[in-house]
Amino acid sequence: MRATHCALCECGYAGLTMQDIADRSSTSKSALHYHYDTKHDLLLAFLDHLFDSFAERFETDPDADPLDRLGAIVDEALDESDDEARRDFRTAMLEIKAQAPYDEAFRERLTEFDDHVRERVRTIVADGVETGVFRSDADPEATAEFFATVFDGAHTRAISTDRGLSPARQSLADYVERDLLADEVDREVEFS
Repeated sequence: MRATHCALCECGYAGLTMQDIADRSSTSKSALHYHYDTKHDLLLAFLDHLFDSFAERFETDPDADPLDRLGAIVDEALDESDDEARRDFRTAMLEIKAQAPYDEAFRERLTEFDDHVRERVRTIVADGVETGVFRSDADPEATAEFFATVFDGAHTRAISTDRGLSPARQSLADYVERDLLADEVDREVEFS
């Protein structure tokens, strides 16, 4: 999986071959084909592998303050680390996403990522409403949908226009402070 990650970052989705992956591992191309019939099969396994790591990174302490938990989700989703490998990986993932309308298996895997993000945000907002941190009329499902859309759009925009993720982070902080925080909660919202 590490070799697939490296090859995907360096070659992109369209240019990626099984040989590229083998060249970055201690495994031969024939050994890769023993486990995975095609590049597509290997990429599906890679997406499954990524999901496990992704889900772990999006976990928050259920006993922590809902606003802090929401901030942790934003920090993870809109990580501003500006290293070339991270950018290359985001670009490769965008290429995989571009295949999803035509590839049901990719679409199913990517839907898992989206569902996980939405469920994490929905749960945090529902907890925040229950504890009085967020407004009583806040809609956890609509808020989760909004956050997932902003995350996805911010990444696509950052990759395709070389714009950073900071504007999206600030927009979400403004939204939370203006439309989500309960009136009696006197906290400034800042997603670092």
